[in-house]
Amino acid sequence: MAQLSDDCFAFGGPLMPVNDTLALLASRLAPLNGQEIVPLGTADGRILARDLVAPLPLPPFTNSAVDGYAIRGADIPVMAGKTFPVTDYVQAGMAARQAIEPGQAIRIFTGALMPDGADTVFMQEDVVVDNAGDAILPPGLRQGSNVRPAGEDIPLGKNVLKAGHRLRPQDVALIAALGMTEVEVARRVKVAIFSTGNEIVAPGSARGEAQLFDSNRFMLSAMASRLGCLVTDLGILGDDRAAIAEVLKAAASTHDLILTSGGVSTGEADHVKASVESVGTLVFWRVAIKPGRPVAMGVIQGIPFIGLPGNPVASFVTFALIARPAIMALAGSPSVPVFPIPVRAAFSYRKKAGRREYVRVNLRHGKAGLPEATKFPREGAGLLSSLVDTDGLVELREETTEIKVGDTVEYISYSSLI
Repeated sequence: MAQLSDDCFAFGGPLMPVNDTLALLASRLAPLNGQEIVPLGTADGRILARDLVAPLPLPPFTNSAVDGYAIRGADIPVMAGKTFPVTDYVQAGMAARQAIEPGQAIRIFTGALMPDGADTVFMQEDVVVDNAGDAILPPGLRQGSNVRPAGEDIPLGKNVLKAGHRLRPQDVALIAALGMTEVEVARRVKVAIFSTGNEIVAPGSARGEAQLFDSNRFMLSAMASRLGCLVTDLGILGDDRAAIAEVLKAAASTHDLILTSGGVSTGEADHVKASVESVGTLVFWRVAIKPGRPVAMGVIQGIPFIGLPGNPVASFVTFALIARPAIMALAGSPSVPVFPIPVRAAFSYRKKAGRREYVRVNLRHGKAGLPEATKFPREGAGLLSSLVDTDGLVELREETTEIKVGDTVEYISYSSLI
């Protein structure tokens, strides 16, 4: 469980730039203690607890890269084709019955163990087989051609994956190829999530005329689960400061992070601020980001607290750009920077300087097949359709004040954020 000082996030300045916010997270949040060993089949998405060293080379033996005929390099024809008797037949998973002799060829298939003494393979497309079954090999092939040496991919003892790496399907494949059936990973981050506000009710419940169904809690739980977190859904808390404070205090005793939605602005009905301050310390970051300025960070009994905005789009954007790096830091995985893709803007846009903005867009083929971004036709941080019906975000940096059609902008796909 993370144990932080009450003032570790203290910041008394104006709106905090996004980069400063991320730097503060990286400097204050340390990886949690605890590891576990899991079967390889469940390792996808988990954080590697220690460096993984290859216990054997890949490939573990020298093998043929093609279907063809194996010979000794000393026998390669030089000036003209040469006929070789075919003395053996080696399929993948088999071994030659004996070592190759001078002047012989062995029929071999892709992935098969190279016969002792053979070091070169002629592709079957380049070979003529005569009526007697002998192979006529052409001249000019380089010795060692079409052979995969043992350890060509990964040598024995190489550090193939570093601690803190978030395992992907290709990583799982590599671990399996090394013959391992389980792997040591960091324990999952325990995240408590709840929504706040009298204006929302749970889906399936009776909804009052002026109420909305809660969507943020399900979205945030799904996003945290995709990061490998163990999520505790604490439901919806009404606008009751004392009740919110009690839930925060209890959640801090059994979780590594508390994540809320709504109630972190400065309105009279925004009770989360006072609730957090009554059981811990909260400093409003007032991050210079749109959508999503009212993002709160605090500490409750040594456990980090992140309060996200109540509007769904703002909640999505701030989770992806702020809460996600915090979770990865707790999980022991270095934050992987998001690398936007330069695309052509098919829209015009104005913004204030000093604030980073994220515009919801679709990507399409533009002139000469180059990608271009088209803006969602409506504004508003409460429009869930603007997330569902778009492909990603265009990031407009603090110094940018205007975008014109044809300008180059930075595009971030949703797939890279969730």
